[in-house]
Amino acid sequence: MPDTSHTSDDLRETVRRHYAAAAVQATEATEATEATEATEAAETAETAEATERPGSTACCGPAPADAPFGSALYPSTDLTALPTEAVAASLGCGNPTAVAELREGERVLDLGSGGGIDVLLSARRVGPGGRVYGLDMTEEMLALAITAARKAGAANVEFLKGTIEAVPLPAGTLDVVISNCVINLSTDKPAVFAEMFRVLRPGGRIGVSDVVADDALSPRQRAERGGYVGCVAGALSFAEYAAGLRAAGFTEVGITPTHAVADGMHSAVVRAVKP
Repeated sequence: MPDTSHTSDDLRETVRRHYAAAAVQATEATEATEATEATEAAETAETAEATERPGSTACCGPAPADAPFGSALYPSTDLTALPTEAVAASLGCGNPTAVAELREGERVLDLGSGGGIDVLLSARRVGPGGRVYGLDMTEEMLALAITAARKAGAANVEFLKGTIEAVPLPAGTLDVVISNCVINLSTDKPAVFAEMFRVLRPGGRIGVSDVVADDALSPRQRAERGGYVGCVAGALSFAEYAAGLRAAGFTEVGITPTHAVADGMHSAVVRAVKP
């Protein structure tokens, strides 16, 4: 049965702590990998010098191709040259940078940007004439993302601390809002939809990957299929999601499932336009 004892603040703190731990784990894994690679590179150089043939280094294998969350959902070409920590901290359920069809010079906001993978991919697409903002409430994720952006040499990105229910950016200043499996974690989704609408310019659009439930599933049934921090219990149904976006003022709302994450629960592509 769903646990109804938590307040919104309790749930937000639970989510924050969960993703802070994920950021620390990704950072530690990256540091360990870099140390191992440095050691292997030195050993390879010594072997090559002694035998006059190049050595090879081992690397970790990719996540399973059918994984419902994480970096396995991106084509390998997208991940090329991205910092290890940004990839390791990827916890999304899709690839919103592809969904949003970003163009040169656009200004983009990533809600719940985490380790920065979608910010960095967006920065490539919008080019030096564009700008990408990453918003996250978790200090550990922000620190990881800032480090990743520095390593990537991304000069057209900026990371902001805050919540997705109160975006610290002026109204009507963005072309695109993206998000990757984060809106389901909010306990005030109408506020999130209203903020997306507020910061977009007229004609601006959203390109979101999120978990969405079949309309037949009650909130209790959704909670039985997974926890809140697991991006399941807090998911809206298809009808609820569309109604929420329209209530905020969006038009051309479309929600298309891409793959299953649990029984009756799907990762979905969400698109809409601010008229």
